Amino acid sequence: MPVRPIEPDIADCCGEGCVPCIYDLYEEALERYVVALAAWRERHLM
Repeated sequence: MPVRPIEPDIADCCGEGCVPCIYDLYEEALERYVVALAAWRERHLM
């Protein structure tokens, strides 16, 4: 089963407007997780 990414704490962001921001990276990882979880469920919960 895919592992959900850990959401960064507010203190993890430096607030300097980094590109990409740690929150951007988290959102991308979360999107990959949702896709992977759907595929896993399709394979294992039929």
